[in-house]
Amino acid sequence: MKKHYKTKPAKIIIIWLTITITLFSGCQASIESPAPDITTESNDYSAFTNDERTKFDNYTRDLFVQEVSSNTINLHYTLKNPKAYGITDYNISLGNLSKDEIEKSTSQLENMKAALNSFQSEALTSRQQLTLDILKDYCDRELDVSDLTYYGEPLRPTTGITSELPVLLGEYSFNSQKDVTDYLSLLGCVEEYFNSIMDFEREKAAEGLFMPDYAADTLIESCQAFIEDPENNCLISTFNSKVDKLADLSDKKKESYKLQNHTLVLEKVIPAYESIISGLSTLRDSGKNKEGLCHFPQGKQYYTYLVKSYTGSDRTVSELQQLTENQRNSDIMNMKQIISNDPALLSASSNASVTAESPESILNTLQEKMLADFPAAANGSFEINYVHESLQDALAPAFYLTAPLDDMSHNVIYINGKSGYEGVQLFTTLAHEGYPGHLYQTTGSAAAGLEPIRSLLNYPGYVEGWATYVEMISYNYLDLQAEISDILMYNQSALLSLYATVDMGIHYEGWSLEDVINFFGEYGINNESTIQSIYELIIEEPAHYLKYYIGYLEFLRLKEDMKNTWGSTYTDLLFHKKIVDAGPMPFYILKKYMNGEYESKNLPGK
Repeated sequence: MKKHYKTKPAKIIIIWLTITITLFSGCQASIESPAPDITTESNDYSAFTNDERTKFDNYTRDLFVQEVSSNTINLHYTLKNPKAYGITDYNISLGNLSKDEIEKSTSQLENMKAALNSFQSEALTSRQQLTLDILKDYCDRELDVSDLTYYGEPLRPTTGITSELPVLLGEYSFNSQKDVTDYLSLLGCVEEYFNSIMDFEREKAAEGLFMPDYAADTLIESCQAFIEDPENNCLISTFNSKVDKLADLSDKKKESYKLQNHTLVLEKVIPAYESIISGLSTLRDSGKNKEGLCHFPQGKQYYTYLVKSYTGSDRTVSELQQLTENQRNSDIMNMKQIISNDPALLSASSNASVTAESPESILNTLQEKMLADFPAAANGSFEINYVHESLQDALAPAFYLTAPLDDMSHNVIYINGKSGYEGVQLFTTLAHEGYPGHLYQTTGSAAAGLEPIRSLLNYPGYVEGWATYVEMISYNYLDLQAEISDILMYNQSALLSLYATVDMGIHYEGWSLEDVINFFGEYGINNESTIQSIYELIIEEPAHYLKYYIGYLEFLRLKEDMKNTWGSTYTDLLFHKKIVDAGPMPFYILKKYMNGEYESKNLPGK
């Protein structure tokens, strides 16, 4: 299961000096646990005598089953009916961040790499070769930083486990009585899981790698907000509502489950959050670095890994800095050109609005308007939910929860009412989350036959880059004058580029707060308290904003490459279809796929 957030800044025109700016928060993370247990000691794949393609399918099937079974929340969100995949017995678990588990996961990755290298690539179908290359790339990337474990951070203000777990539990669907009992068992695991996280944080502190005090303060405040009113905690109300809808349970059984849940929330979940608050309070002043990752001994190496992992780009950080600057300059020049032709458009853009519509109506409108540029959606069903008020401060303006592989009709988009989004902002946000964004891409890739094992790998550069790319296109779907839509789109792109530049400046170049203030000042952004909040947020979530912006730029570059390569056969419809059919992967592999390098092998069954 993956959760995809919408990262969204305020509407501002960055080429004029009278500017206001607000924080935007963002995206995607899943339950933090050690690297997946996706190798097996019991099966010797090299001993198989059957066809190499069958061997590979057997191996990837086992990878999927073992990984998805290792974390009960991932299992529940990935499969509606685990029995169909042969999963009938599994341990209830949230994972574990103990040192032993971390070492075990590294060993498993090494075993996985050896197993993958044993396959004869030339004997596989082109689709299998693609999957093999993606899995090898995943292994190599993770093993490269296996000695930098304590540079990772499971506790992040927006995308960390303390913010995400309540949403994942609140949205945990009850389709059977076993779902209910699994859920209650999971609540019993929260305290132990959080204890392992705090053990991890203490080990980070011992290594001199603990977070800055302001990051700890932010986390403490968000945890306190969640447990502020225990009797009215969102995990009590959401559970009661879901249990009441189960027709095959007696009223007596429902009341029994409600009582169990109430007790577990008060005696297990709330104390778990209290333990995080207590642990962070104790460690609060142990952070030795209040600036970017590059100020840690191996921080620059770890940041380089994060950039590649989060963006899927194989460009160096220096190349990405230049790419970002070039795009920003182009966007600003385009805005200036439009406004110089008609200065009145500046004011019109600043005050642009569209007719207020419900989220449901907007998503239906988007499905119709996108057909000029994208194939029809593989699945048009969705549900809109709203973030519980106890979680509003910790969560982004909106996010999409991926549907189970065997139930792609269950698509849920959450809206954070505190964001106050309406009009243009709400429209483009729903394009990002829904059509033709996350929901569209997820269901489309599944319909194209995405292998189950690939659905478990995280490629946020592709996923968030796609959503940002189509969000920019969605400005053309607004009922606004074309020039105004263009100004808004160029402005959004240029604004995102500022955050990307600051991210790389802080974590790779070592920018101080003063450096960031000076940088924003070059664009007329001078509110120092707001800039300090941005500076601290980027330190707390390194490379986070790059998956949006760099992913977006990689799609723009890929589009230009394909126009040159495909020539007269190029159409946006074909380009978008092939990307969605390919599914998430690093851009350096996606480019090979788009260029037909896998298909050119002309293997049977490709």
